[in-house]
Amino acid sequence: MNEKIQWIANQMKKKHEKKAAIDFLSPEEIVKAKKFLMSFPCYKETPLRNLDDLAHKMGVAGIYVKDESYRFGLNAFKVLGGSYAIARYLAQRLNMDISELSFDLLTSKAIKEKLGDITFTTATDGNHGRGVAWTAHQLGQKSVVYMPKGSSQIRLKNIQAEGAEAYITELNYDDAVRLAADNSDKYGWVMVQDTAWSGYEDIPTWIMQGYGIMAAEALEQLNHLGVDKPTHIFVQAGVGSLAGAIQGYYASVFSPNTPKTVIVEANKADCLYKSVEAGDGKARMVGGDMQTIMAGLACGEPNTIGWEILRDYSDMFVSCPDWVAAKGMRMLGNPIGNDYRVISGESGAVTLGVLSVLMQNDELKEAREYIQLNSDSKVLLFSTEGDTDQEKYRSIVWDGEYPSYE
Repeated sequence: MNEKIQWIANQMKKKHEKKAAIDFLSPEEIVKAKKFLMSFPCYKETPLRNLDDLAHKMGVAGIYVKDESYRFGLNAFKVLGGSYAIARYLAQRLNMDISELSFDLLTSKAIKEKLGDITFTTATDGNHGRGVAWTAHQLGQKSVVYMPKGSSQIRLKNIQAEGAEAYITELNYDDAVRLAADNSDKYGWVMVQDTAWSGYEDIPTWIMQGYGIMAAEALEQLNHLGVDKPTHIFVQAGVGSLAGAIQGYYASVFSPNTPKTVIVEANKADCLYKSVEAGDGKARMVGGDMQTIMAGLACGEPNTIGWEILRDYSDMFVSCPDWVAAKGMRMLGNPIGNDYRVISGESGAVTLGVLSVLMQNDELKEAREYIQLNSDSKVLLFSTEGDTDQEKYRSIVWDGEYPSYE
C-alpha cells in the first residue's frame, strides 16, 4: 500500500490582514530582470505546452505546462535566479544600476579587470549549482559547489563540466548550505543561495526576481492562447523561493482576485506544510536525511521571505510521496492525443501528479471542492527540470520504479 497524499487548507491566509510585501515581485521589477537576461546571447523563452487532450480526460478546462527543460541548454529553470542574483551583486559592486549592465559589458575585459577574481559558492542538489557554475564560467569567474549526501553523480559531473569545483558532502541539504556560508566567510567568497535568513536577504530576493521571469513568460504565453489568467496554479516548493516568486508575481498582477494556488512538497521535506499545520505563522523546519526522489525539493528549512508570501497568499499545501512525482513523470512523458511530450524530472512533474490524483481520487473530493477544481478550471503548472538525472528518469519512466497504485 503506497503512502497517501496529505493536504491542508491555509487558514492563516485569512488571519494576516497585513500581507507580506510582494512589491519586489511586481511586473515592473520582473521586466527589469528579464531585460537583463535577454542580453544573454542564448536567451530564449521556454515553451508553454497546452495539454488540451489531457485536460479533457481530467475533467478540467485547461492544463498548461511551462517546460523549463529548454532553459539556456541547462535542462532546468534555476539559472534564471542564480544568474540574475550574480548580476545584481556585480552591479552593486560596480556602483551601477542593473539597467546599465548587459552580458557583453559584464564579460568585457575592462569590467573583468575592474572586478578582479571572484569565487561564487553555493549548496545545491544539482540544478541551482549548475546554473551558478555556468554563470560564473560565462563571466570568467570561479565557483565552488557543495552537494548533500546521496546526490546524483550525473548532476555532480554536469556541474563540474561548467568549470566548478564541486563536491558531494556527507551532509544533508541544509547543513551543506551552512558549510557554503561558513567557507564564504572564511575565504571571502560570495554566496549565492536562495535560502534567506536574518542578515542574508539581498541575494535570495534577487534570485526570486529571476525566477519571476518564468512566471511573466507563462502569463504572456497564456494570453497568446486566449487565456486571460489561470484559475489555479500548482507550484512545487523546496525552501519556497520558487513558489514564493510565482505566488508573489501572480498576486501582484491579479490581487485581490489571485488564482487559487496549491503548494506541493515532498513528504520527507514538507517544512512549509508543517509550518501551515502549526498555525501560528512561524516557519517550521524538517531535519534528517530527507530521502526523496524529488532531490530539488529535499530542503528542510524555509526561505523566510518565501514562507511569509506563501503563508499570506496561498490557498492549500500538499505533502506528497514519491510515487506521485513518478506518476507525473510518466504522464508527461507519454502524452495522449495530440498533446506535446514533456520530459520532466522528479521535482518538475510532481504537480501534475498531484493534480491527477486530486481529480481522480474520490477520497480527495473535499480537497478538490475546497479549491474549486472543476470543469471550468484552467490550471498552470511549471515543469522546472528535464531529465537532469537520465538514469533515474529511465528507471522511473521505462522500468516503472515507484508505481502509482494505492
